[in-house]
Amino acid sequence: MITSFDNKRIKNVISLLEKVKARREQDAFVIEGIKLFEEVPKDRILEVFVAESYKGPKAKLDKLPSEVVKDDVFKKMTDVLAPQGILCVVRKEHYELKDLLKKKTDAPCFLVLETIQDPGNLGTIMRTAEGAGVEGVIMSSDTVDIYNPKTVRSTMGSIFRVPFVYCDDLISSVKELKASGVECYAAHLKGQKSCYDCDYGKPTAFFIGNEGNGLSDKMAAMADTYIKIPMEGKLESLNAGISAAILTYEAKRQRDRKIVR
Repeated sequence: MITSFDNKRIKNVISLLEKVKARREQDAFVIEGIKLFEEVPKDRILEVFVAESYKGPKAKLDKLPSEVVKDDVFKKMTDVLAPQGILCVVRKEHYELKDLLKKKTDAPCFLVLETIQDPGNLGTIMRTAEGAGVEGVIMSSDTVDIYNPKTVRSTMGSIFRVPFVYCDDLISSVKELKASGVECYAAHLKGQKSCYDCDYGKPTAFFIGNEGNGLSDKMAAMADTYIKIPMEGKLESLNAGISAAILTYEAKRQRDRKIVR
């Protein structure tokens, strides 16, 4: 049992939770809680830490080497207010754009995110993407780290199932999308066409911009069509996560009606 706050492994977990640099250097991140532990692929788990008072499921735990940690030390390792007594260090998964473009359906749907900054927003978008059947999420390099612990929790396990890539040159990546036959739509204030009046029964990508500034002019110019989400009142825009949900679920609705697979 680990009983010391000064234990190197404990300090390393804290570093992985708090620092993007540590996650990049070690190619690893931390997951916390029973649900994420149950959903993470076993072959990606590098270390498991369990609080001495842990009372959760143990079927999967019994098949993995784990380290018991004194309760007060475990609380120092976590950044949640009510820890469930289990956390893991997990190996990152790496995808390339070409992996996302290997179409699993006749009409794949993609999300292209530019400079999303809120960790919870990104996590919600990933969770929504899985539910709506999005084939992949493509992000600018200045989008918040998907391995931020708040983002990881917000995905509710979708981080293990929805392919994603960060792109140093998002414009070039969009050009590849378009070259593969993907129609690109930008949720934009200048949009004249309702998002409900477009046909998404073909390869489709939705551009979602920064929470405060929207899409950059260069990125918006890459869209084939500007669309708007109809709104009442004096609102000009919606939360990025909500916008992504409305657009991807409209695409899903259309495809389900047409039985597009």
